[in-house]
Amino acid sequence: MRIKDLLDISLQNFKNRKSRIFFTVLGVSVAIAAVLFLVSFGYGLQASLLEKITTKDSLLTLDVMSSDTELIKLNQETLDKIAKVENVEKISPHASVPGNMTLGELTSEATVNIVDTVYLDLEGVIPKVGKKIEENDNNKIIVNTSIAKLFDLEEEKLIGKKVKMVIYLPDLESENQAELKPYNLENEFEIIGLIDDGDTQGQIFVKNTDVSKLPINEYSSVKVKVKNQNNLNDTRTKLLSMGFLVSALSDTIDQANQIFGVIQIVLGIFGIVALVVAAIGLINTMTISLLERTNEIGIMRAIGAAPRDVMWLFLGESLMIGFLGGVSGILLGVLSSQLVQLIVNMVSKSFGGDMLKLFSYPIWFMFFIIILSSLVGLIGGYYPARRAAKLNPLDALRYK
Repeated sequence: MRIKDLLDISLQNFKNRKSRIFFTVLGVSVAIAAVLFLVSFGYGLQASLLEKITTKDSLLTLDVMSSDTELIKLNQETLDKIAKVENVEKISPHASVPGNMTLGELTSEATVNIVDTVYLDLEGVIPKVGKKIEENDNNKIIVNTSIAKLFDLEEEKLIGKKVKMVIYLPDLESENQAELKPYNLENEFEIIGLIDDGDTQGQIFVKNTDVSKLPINEYSSVKVKVKNQNNLNDTRTKLLSMGFLVSALSDTIDQANQIFGVIQIVLGIFGIVALVVAAIGLINTMTISLLERTNEIGIMRAIGAAPRDVMWLFLGESLMIGFLGGVSGILLGVLSSQLVQLIVNMVSKSFGGDMLKLFSYPIWFMFFIIILSSLVGLIGGYYPARRAAKLNPLDALRYK
């Protein structure tokens, strides 16, 4: 029997049993939508997290700190040694010191991070509002969202505000090195960006050239960028052998990916359970169709149809049901997930929160879903198709 004839007979059967085929396809599509909804939710959470904490440069960066500030000081001499380590491409020191920020008549404590523009790139700083500090910027700063809360201002309204700062550094002239000396910065600084780092304490990032007159002789940490991913572990080993504490954002990313991988598997299992239920419904539909069409099968066999033709007729119908269920399931899954995302973002916005991207739909997973649903159709139709192929033509013609 030609493929065209098989398709014509299958489509005719669909027309004759519209409601049953519709609800069977609906059952498969709901199951597929559940799989897509749950797995895309896992991918969405993973993508949202990684977008906030990573950039291309930050994945090639090591965070270096002193293991003992008395024995190993992160000063210029130490930075020169680190810069000479093989495969090190860039280094960027970071000094974290206490300070005060004054806006209008209000003053608040904050941690002042003295860095260069390279550090901001290696740290993966992505402003939520505004922009980053550029190389040619003078007296510009970026702050975290906690600063807006401390001064009771909307985040957007903080952009463009000019502030005064006081920085506290160890008093080198005092016998007590732990004593801090205040340094009033003469210039006003303009806020040009806000970052959401999740820190409840106020954080300020100021370019080191804007405070070059301050007596900063030691640094809190150093960002070290390697030339490529293959050099990361070797460079880390060399820095550890020099007595430094070394960590990498890539380690956190790997751990996060492993956790999200487990989450996606668990969510996928819940979706597969729904798919199994849909497959059982498909088997039931095809079995009933077999009983209703037993005489028809007997006639087909009597006029020359081979058992494999009958088998492929049922497999073709179940495959079409699975395929249609996959396509409609994707549409249903995307619509339902976007509706949930819309509701969540409306609630989040009403409470002053951020817009969230909860779902992500990898193209390869879309194709996988369609293949999976078609495979479910084939598996679900195999038993009824095999029974139909084995029917005795005479028994089928006598069946009532």
